[in-house]
Amino acid sequence: MLKIPGYEGGPLVQGSAYLDDPLFWPVHLGTCLRGEDAQRAAFGADWDAAMDVYRAVSAEHEWPVFDVPLHSGHTIYVVYRNYEDERGVDYLIHHPAWPEAETLAVDDGHFMGPGMAWPELLSAARQAASGGVDAADARLLLLFPTLGDAHLPDDAAVALTAALTALTVIEEPAEVARMLLENQGQWAPAHWAPRDGVWINYGGHSYRNPYNAFALPNGRLQEISSALNGEEAPASSDI
Repeated sequence: MLKIPGYEGGPLVQGSAYLDDPLFWPVHLGTCLRGEDAQRAAFGADWDAAMDVYRAVSAEHEWPVFDVPLHSGHTIYVVYRNYEDERGVDYLIHHPAWPEAETLAVDDGHFMGPGMAWPELLSAARQAASGGVDAADARLLLLFPTLGDAHLPDDAAVALTAALTALTVIEEPAEVARMLLENQGQWAPAHWAPRDGVWINYGGHSYRNPYNAFALPNGRLQEISSALNGEEAPASSDI
C-alpha cells in the first residue's frame, strides 16, 4: 500500500491507469467546470460514461494517487480522498527531508487554495521527470485545479487548449479552456507578488498567503516557491 508521510487516510493506490482515459480529465476538472454550458461542452454525449469514471475514482476502497516529481526533489501528490460524505482531492507537496507532506490546496466543499500561480503551474508541468507522471500535458491538467491567478498571460489558453486536445475527446477544447481559465479553482482568483524573493498570494483561503493564521511557515513558503518555479533550493526539515 502506498504511503505519504504524515497523510492519514487510504487505502492509497497508484492512479496512473486513469491517465490514458480521455473521460478522466473532465471528471478531474469538474469543480472548475461550473454551469450547464461548461458541463455540456466538456462532457457532451459522454456524460454517463464519465460518471462511471467518477464512481471508480471516488470508490472508498481505493484512493487514486498521482505523483508529480519536481527538479528540486520535491513531489506533488494528487490524492483522491474518498471518505464517505467527505470526498475531495488533496494536493500535497513533500520532500524526503521533511517529516511530513504539506498541503498546497484542497478541492472539495470546504476548499482551501489557491496553491499555484499560472507561471508556477506551467513550470511544474514542464519540469521533466524520471518517474511518476512525466507528460507535461497530463501534469498541467492534473494540477490545474490548484490554480488561482488574477493576472493570466494572454497565451495561457494556448497551453491549456493543447493539453485538452491531446488528452481528451472534447469537441471544442479552446472553448473549454476559456471556461476553465475564467472559473479556475473554487476560490476567487488571487493576486500574487514576490516578497523577499518568495511568491505569495493574498487569497483568504490559501496556505501560501502568509497573512492567514493557517499559512505555511516562512521556510516552507520559500522552499515551495523555489520548487514550483524550477529553482534549485536546498530542502530542510526545519519549519
